[in-house]
Amino acid sequence: MSKGPGLFADIGKKAKDLLTRDYNSDQKFSVSTYSDTGVALTSTAVKKGGLLAGDVATLYKYKNTTFDVKVDTESNISATLTFTDLLPSTKTVASIKLPDHNSGKLEFQYFHDHATFTTAAALNQSPAIDVTATIGTPTIAFGAEAGYDTTSGSFTKYTAGISVTKPDSYASIILGDKGDSIRASYVHHLDLLKKSAAVGEITRRFSSNENTFTVGGSFAVDHLTVVKAKLNNHGKLGALVQHEVIPKSVLTISSEFDTKALDKNPRFGLAIALKP
Repeated sequence: MSKGPGLFADIGKKAKDLLTRDYNSDQKFSVSTYSDTGVALTSTAVKKGGLLAGDVATLYKYKNTTFDVKVDTESNISATLTFTDLLPSTKTVASIKLPDHNSGKLEFQYFHDHATFTTAAALNQSPAIDVTATIGTPTIAFGAEAGYDTTSGSFTKYTAGISVTKPDSYASIILGDKGDSIRASYVHHLDLLKKSAAVGEITRRFSSNENTFTVGGSFAVDHLTVVKAKLNNHGKLGALVQHEVIPKSVLTISSEFDTKALDKNPRFGLAIALKP
């Protein structure tokens, strides 16, 4: 693959991951095993409220091909087949979720030193088509995406974005929701290893004249423990701590708290991921 500007989906992803990844109010337990033949097996159980759900996922890699299958407790089967460099500088992804036979999707990605392009289409009689394009360099990138519904003959979405990447910081601006919202974010790394970072994000929705400002960060206490926190102007506070109990086995404890709620009862989440 090239070392170009990256996909359009990567614009703003660093800030989004810092503010959302690993935050949850559920109880989650997962175990992963790996074999020398390239097979990975992951079993996950989640308790949300009074409901218990689970799934088993298998990932198999062979040369430039990856096959991923997941079966959950509701008898849904998700399958994804990925080919890397089937054609030079490309990635092809085919996916389906059964028993919904109309959920099939085919995606094609092309990577160049100064541009990337993706197109995805649903595999049914009236497919929805998504297209993205990004131009630039690993330092600065401009991108856009559009979704088109062939049934109604109308655009379902169009979005534009720009990102600037420096050795110790990252900034992005995304105009989305058909021009109804704009989101700007900034990430600053606090150490050379980029294990600690501060993030700020502001979102404005023009139709409702609503602004949301969120600040947060991630701090590596040591090489085994990470602490994260976030707070927005609506009073939503989130915090979590992750600790690597044994090599590749991580314990995550998270909590969400509404400082403006009357009861002010925090919601706690617990996640344990075991990997040999």
